[in-house]
Amino acid sequence: MARKIVRTILQSLVFLCLLLLTIFLLDTRYLPGRLLPTSLHNRLPQHHHHHPGYLITDITVVTCGKLLGTTPCSLKAGSIGGGTGSKTAVSGEGESDWIRIEKDIYLKESWVTQGYVFFRRIKEEEYEPSDDPKKGVRVVVEVRAGGKNKPEDSPEGGVWESRPGGLWIRLARKVTSEAVTAVDLLFGPDAVDPRPGWTLDSRSLDFGELDPRITIRRGDPTEMKIVRPVVRMNKDGKLKILQVSDMHLSTGLGKCRDAEPEETRNGCEADPRTLEFVERMIDEEQASLVVLSGDMVNGETANDVQTAIFKFADLLIRKKIPYAAILGNHDNEGNLRREQVIDIIRSLPYSLTERGPDLGPVDANGENAGGYGNYVVEVLASKSDHSAVSLWMFDTHGYSPDKKQFRGYNWVQESQINWFKKEFEARKEAHSKYSYIHLDLAFIHIPLPEYRTNTNPILGQWLERVTAPSYNSGFRTVLSQKGVRIVSAGHDHANDFCMLDGQTANDKIWMCYAGASGFGGYGGYGGLQRKVRVWEVDGPLGRVRSWKRLEWPRGSKERVDDQVLMDGGHLNGG
Repeated sequence: MARKIVRTILQSLVFLCLLLLTIFLLDTRYLPGRLLPTSLHNRLPQHHHHHPGYLITDITVVTCGKLLGTTPCSLKAGSIGGGTGSKTAVSGEGESDWIRIEKDIYLKESWVTQGYVFFRRIKEEEYEPSDDPKKGVRVVVEVRAGGKNKPEDSPEGGVWESRPGGLWIRLARKVTSEAVTAVDLLFGPDAVDPRPGWTLDSRSLDFGELDPRITIRRGDPTEMKIVRPVVRMNKDGKLKILQVSDMHLSTGLGKCRDAEPEETRNGCEADPRTLEFVERMIDEEQASLVVLSGDMVNGETANDVQTAIFKFADLLIRKKIPYAAILGNHDNEGNLRREQVIDIIRSLPYSLTERGPDLGPVDANGENAGGYGNYVVEVLASKSDHSAVSLWMFDTHGYSPDKKQFRGYNWVQESQINWFKKEFEARKEAHSKYSYIHLDLAFIHIPLPEYRTNTNPILGQWLERVTAPSYNSGFRTVLSQKGVRIVSAGHDHANDFCMLDGQTANDKIWMCYAGASGFGGYGGYGGLQRKVRVWEVDGPLGRVRSWKRLEWPRGSKERVDDQVLMDGGHLNGG
């Protein structure tokens, strides 16, 4: 009798499981409508896995005039899309208003016309599929651009509808893994989107000459894996860092400035050549980490800074190499503020970049006076979790906040210096647990005032005036007092030297330049070659060695100005 009861219970459980599985599959995959109430349907794991938060129900483009008295580019729910003179019907069926992507598709280069991409979305829990073609909400499942001909129908179903500018969207009434959950806009024939879950259309919209391109996200952003690797010394106790400074990337291909040698100037495209050089150096040097020491973006030619950032990030992500960035004075001269630039960089895979603490006060422009990007990258020992090397990253800001009294560039602020001193002391005990000598390196963009000392010994080129701040906040002294014996800057493209500064062993410090890597920034000075600086740290020997690699001649493996700056934990020449 007991066995019969147990068998009956087991059979009932199996039947119940099969019934629930059948309902689940019918509700989520095979029926256009729902078997379950909305409250239960929304709890299904597959539903949330594929369609988080919002679903895009429509996308369109609106163009309008810029002259006085013209109607601004805007849309209301249920309105007609397409802008000036267009009668293309918009197929939004929800109740939500249109949302505008705040990027002019002409990047403000047109005197008379502007245009914007709009989209509509609904909350996932409000989505109700329906068999009735006149009811329910359709969601966008695919986007194509750049043509008048309707794309081929997909075996997944749905209906293609045209939008202005050669934009096509495929709409379906059944939510699948194809459902679009976010929309964005990038520019240029070399645009890329390295964000997990995002897909960039290979064709551009039919507006202007700036190649505006739609990019879409599918899936749950909370489930997108953002890789944040831990950097360790190699098995031999060494670490190799590639310092890349002043790439000066643009929106679009960019124009080469002062390219060398002269015979390479015709047809030279700045960004592809810069990125090809950096990629070659990554491959040849086999670095464990890339430090980007400012002016990754050339603000003057980067009307969409996000597009420029994605280009260098995509390279590093493809190479699966960790990178840490600080800002230069040009990175925020496009369409984004400094905190927005740093936030984009730190949100991407393999980025070790941090926003850092708020070091205030807030200035007249709404910026944090202490800057964005003051942080530490701890490089761990090869076989333990003790820090072997600390890389101190500082925001040297842009231009002087007090131009009447101090012309030129800004300086490391007192709030940053206080943060550094406190942070250094807080980490001292942990750093002492490393089996060998713990080493510290600092990276800045704008050089320190002491870089101007022309009586100090140098190795490398000093070709242009050192454009350091005219006000000295004492940061160099604090670095040496705490035992940071090496600092490296960018900014002055034609200078690539290392200078030993200081009178006593406890005060001496190496102050170096990376040299400029980008063809979108100035060159000149008698034939300036673009370059990167390589740092090799040997933990067991307490040694820091550095050299430079030149962009030309290609194929050359020459190390330029190879020097040992520190040995046994002590400065060479100290």
